Amino acid sequence: MLTGIFWTQVDRAHYAPTSPYSDSPQSIGHSATISAPHMHACAIEHLLPFILPTDANPAPRVLDIGSGSGYLTHVIAELVGERGTVVGVEHIPALRDLGERNMGKSEEGRAFLASGRVKFRVGDGRKGWVEPDADIRPVEAGVVEQRGKGWDAIHVGASASELHAELVDQLRAPGRMFIPVDDDASGIASALDIGGYQHVWTIDKDENGEVTKKKLFGVRYVPLVAPKA
Repeated sequence: MLTGIFWTQVDRAHYAPTSPYSDSPQSIGHSATISAPHMHACAIEHLLPFILPTDANPAPRVLDIGSGSGYLTHVIAELVGERGTVVGVEHIPALRDLGERNMGKSEEGRAFLASGRVKFRVGDGRKGWVEPDADIRPVEAGVVEQRGKGWDAIHVGASASELHAELVDQLRAPGRMFIPVDDDASGIASALDIGGYQHVWTIDKDENGEVTKKKLFGVRYVPLVAPKA
């Protein structure tokens, strides 16, 4: 299923400015990138149990922080089903507009935008996102009332300087976050101009609200930063 979504249902050529099928990151402007396909696939594999609709949760809600080109946002939208919702958050309007514009290049993408299954917002990704009551989709409203306005899955596409408490708080129980985090919170590496190291973590919240963290592998992501003034 995942192979079909990545290579046929969501055409990367609508999202990558050049060499769309090359397994490497590419600049999309504004100091942002579209991640390599293998990183997108890895993120989906780790989040999949919390993205797919189930009898217990027929309307998954997913937050894509640092949505950038909009590619992974579109892939997630294919997975959450008709009642699901994906919100992409970017820190500058130009990147928010880029994701929406790219999604509008396909018939499926235009339908997702028109129905509200996918939304792109501008905000501080370090603080997550809370969708206003007026913007909750009618098809997900019942589940939101039962399970709260948090997120079943949160994907973070930029490296955080720390594991921001707001993001953990916004995870539903159960829920999972996939997030790169800087190893060197002290800033020593930056001061020595040697560059910092990052690792991807999964943050799980169980049915009782208990949070567990798992360190996965090293990466190099662009930083998760505040919105530009």
